[in-house]
Amino acid sequence: MAHINEDFLKLPGAYLFSEIAQKVKTFKAEHPEADVISLGIGDVTQPLVPAVVDALHRAADELADGATFRGYGPERGYDFLRRAIVENDFQARGINISEDEVFVNDGAKSDTGNFQELLGKDVRIAVTDPIYPVYIDANVMGGRTGVLGSNGHWSHVVYLPCVAENGFVPELPHARERVDVIYLCYPNNPTGTTLSRKELQRWVHYALEHDALIFYDAAYEAYIQNEDIPHSIYEVEGARRCSVEFRSFSKTAGFTGVRCGYTVVPRTVTATTKMGDRITLNPLWNRRQSTKFNGTSYLSQRAAEAIYTPEGKEQIRQTIRYYMENARLMRDALGDMGFHVDGGTDAPYLWVRTPEGCTSWGFFDEMLQRAQVVCTPGVGFGPAGEGFVRLTAFGRHEATREALKRIQTQIQI
Repeated sequence: MAHINEDFLKLPGAYLFSEIAQKVKTFKAEHPEADVISLGIGDVTQPLVPAVVDALHRAADELADGATFRGYGPERGYDFLRRAIVENDFQARGINISEDEVFVNDGAKSDTGNFQELLGKDVRIAVTDPIYPVYIDANVMGGRTGVLGSNGHWSHVVYLPCVAENGFVPELPHARERVDVIYLCYPNNPTGTTLSRKELQRWVHYALEHDALIFYDAAYEAYIQNEDIPHSIYEVEGARRCSVEFRSFSKTAGFTGVRCGYTVVPRTVTATTKMGDRITLNPLWNRRQSTKFNGTSYLSQRAAEAIYTPEGKEQIRQTIRYYMENARLMRDALGDMGFHVDGGTDAPYLWVRTPEGCTSWGFFDEMLQRAQVVCTPGVGFGPAGEGFVRLTAFGRHEATREALKRIQTQIQI
């Protein structure tokens, strides 16, 4: 008889964004006349930039010609894209990363969820709270989170609260807590906050001192406006010995439908066997990818390569400026209404405190029912997110202005 992996049964009933989608679907069915505006799920709205579109057309033409047709590509990604990544994202910032340390994927979500497969079930993870749900859910599936308590915490997970009282900056784990892997996401999803170079250096020092790994999700680094905020953890001394970094083109270049990103696994990052032998993670990840992943499409990789051209870079900057203008509009308008707002200056997310006495899901319902505006309940990202909602700047200007107008007239604070 086939037995299921019972760790899957421990997962909450629905993935956060699926639950939101179902609630919105039900509302629309009950109110077919409603014009619902989403400021919730972080999907993009601006079209692919011309440099990317041109690259897609050229790549399609190549695949239509027998002389230039390509089949399976290399699991790590094509040399042309990995070379462009290394030169533009790392060497341009004085960071020493080699092409064989870059693994192209179909988006950061895949690798942030899958990389835990290299680790033993007894590994203890630490996460910021609130947190992107994939980090926790992937480890639930991997059987290393224990039991979900009534407080919303998993028994074998170390939580690092990011709350208003500490400026949304996580504290290092207590000395009595054993931590083997630390998930960090900066600029942060969902709070939209960042870590300074000094704060990030503290985490690298901690990881080196305690022989821990840092899984660093930098999917939103392109939105950083402050020159003092690191774009990569490898800008910090010692990070190449303890950190794996995940990047995405989804929000940088509007690739949520094209699907392309990459993971950096330095050859200097190691973990141990139970016998204490040091194992380099880079070849292990390559072995995993060679078995379970057939590589990102040629079309997607040529499209990604195009964002590193001079015209591509400028076009991408214009798109990012478009979204960050939305963030500014939202911060200013919500602040004028009396809301307490964090984020939205170096990230496309705003972390908005709900009115006093109103829960995250309660405010979600109020926004949807009264203003026909969708937000994301903060508690869906973890217990410390209760009392907040996340808004995204990825809408169109017109829709964002209309949503703000509705909130101003329909929502009481």
